[in-house]
Amino acid sequence: MIAHLSRTSRAVYGNAILLLVLTTALWGLNGVVSRTAVGEISPMSMVTLRWLVVCALLWLPLRVEMRKYAAPLRAHWRFIALMALCGFTGFTVLFYLAGAWTSAVNMTLLQSSIPPMVLAGAAIFKGMRVSLRQIFGMALAIVGVGAIATRGELANLGTLAFNVGDLMMLAACVLYAAYTVALRGRPPLPALVFFSGMALAAFALSLPFLATEMVTGHTFWPTPKGWWLMIFVALGPSLASQVFFMRAVELIGPSRAGVFSNLTPLFGALFAISLLGEPFHFYHAEALALGLGGIALAESGARS
Repeated sequence: MIAHLSRTSRAVYGNAILLLVLTTALWGLNGVVSRTAVGEISPMSMVTLRWLVVCALLWLPLRVEMRKYAAPLRAHWRFIALMALCGFTGFTVLFYLAGAWTSAVNMTLLQSSIPPMVLAGAAIFKGMRVSLRQIFGMALAIVGVGAIATRGELANLGTLAFNVGDLMMLAACVLYAAYTVALRGRPPLPALVFFSGMALAAFALSLPFLATEMVTGHTFWPTPKGWWLMIFVALGPSLASQVFFMRAVELIGPSRAGVFSNLTPLFGALFAISLLGEPFHFYHAEALALGLGGIALAESGARS
C-alpha cells in the first residue's frame, strides 16, 4: 500500500517508522532496566532523578526558547501538567513499581494493550473512524494480553493470574494511552519547548511520590550500577524516545503511531531473554504473535 503514496508521503511515513522503531527499542530496554534496577536504586529515586537529569540537559540549550514561550507555557500549564502526569510521572511510577513484582517479559508484552486503548480513545474522544481491520487488530492485541493473564491456559480464565505487578503495568498502559490520544491536540508550541515544559512538570509531580517513599523508609540512593541505569533511562527512554514519539505522532497521527507500540514486546522479550536470561514460555510467543499480527491488521486498516 505504500506504493500508492506520493514520494513525499512515503518519505514522511518512512521517517515516522524509523523514529517509532528506535522509540520502541528504547522502551523495550526500559523493561529490562526496571528489573535490573531492583536493589540498585529505589523506584521513586529513579523517577525523580531521571526527570531531574532530563530538565538539566534541556535547560542550557533551550533556556532562551523557554523564556520566549513563557507566556503560552503558563497559559497551558494545566494541560501540560496533566500530560506529564499521565505520560511521564504516572506511567514511570507504576512502571518501576511493577518491576519489583513481575518479569521484564510480562512488562513488555503487557504494553501490547496500549495500541487498542489508543485506537478506542481516538475513536471515542477524537471522532476518528475505525475500520473493521483495525478493530480486529485491536481484538488480537487484547487476546494477547489475555494469554499472559491465563498463562496460555483457557482453564485459568476463572482464576486470572494477573499479579500486582501485571495490574500496575496495565494501569501504566492506560495512562500512556490517554497521553498518546491527547498528544495530537497539544498547544501550538515547538516540540522541544512543549517537551521541556512536560519534563519540568514531571519532575515537580514526582516529588510527592519521592517524599512518600522517604517517609515510609523505602528510599535508598543509587549504587554505582544504579547511577548508570538511571543515566541510561534519562537519556534513552525519558529524553530521546519521547522526542522521537512526539515527532512520529506529528507525522502520522496518534492512532497509527500508537499501533507501533506493539513492537515494544518484541524488543523487550528479546532483551529480557538475552540480557537477563528470563524464561520465555509458549504463551509469551502467543502474546507476541497476536500483538504483531495486530500491528499488521490495524495498519492495513488505517491505510486502506
